[in-house]
Amino acid sequence: MSERSAKRFWKQAEASRVDGGWAITLDGRPVRTPAKISLVVPTRALAEGIAAEWDAQTDRITPETMPLTRSANATIDKVATQFDEVAELISAYGETDLCCYRADAPERLVARQSEAWDPLLDWAESRLSVRLTPTTGVMPVSQSAESLAELRRVVAQIDAFGLTALHDLVSLSGSLIIGLAALESALPVEELWRRSRIDETWQEAQWGVDEEAAALAARKRGEFLQAAIFFNLSRPTA
Repeated sequence: MSERSAKRFWKQAEASRVDGGWAITLDGRPVRTPAKISLVVPTRALAEGIAAEWDAQTDRITPETMPLTRSANATIDKVATQFDEVAELISAYGETDLCCYRADAPERLVARQSEAWDPLLDWAESRLSVRLTPTTGVMPVSQSAESLAELRRVVAQIDAFGLTALHDLVSLSGSLIIGLAALESALPVEELWRRSRIDETWQEAQWGVDEEAAALAARKRGEFLQAAIFFNLSRPTA
């Protein structure tokens, strides 16, 4: 049974230990993904979080209020079955990482970008042995083959649940380095989101807030924070 059903039909959702991880049951019946695969996740914490989403549904099921369920479904139905393709898609962000593309003016924007992004590039060098080269303007800069290969290796070592979270973190921020920093808890996730929005907040300060753009940014922020929650819940505890 998947969350595509229109009406609530169960009384209680629970996390249950099974071979290979934790399942979610509705009145004892296992939840399945849209592809009809058993929804089994690696940790009790994630299973309980998903079960709580199901329990929170009222008369009608609202998938938009079930982000953990949707991410788990995506992991099982898509990421796990297309792992290499997803890993390559994410790794490609290293070639044009947000943190590498800087303005050449005005001076205050240049300074803000440097303050936000230089420490992240330094972190990547010290933690991941990856050095990406920043540039100014819109012309692309070629990153070293060694650094790009190392980024691919790092991404490929992440499990499917982590890769699902990383996909959202990277695509929403425009930065593979920010996404990896979120997985490593290099900085608080809210701070990493702020650093991904330097250009947008600068524009808002200069020209005012566009309500439609602000609403979109708020939605993306929520999805970014939720991706970090999904990743953390999927990590086994010691």
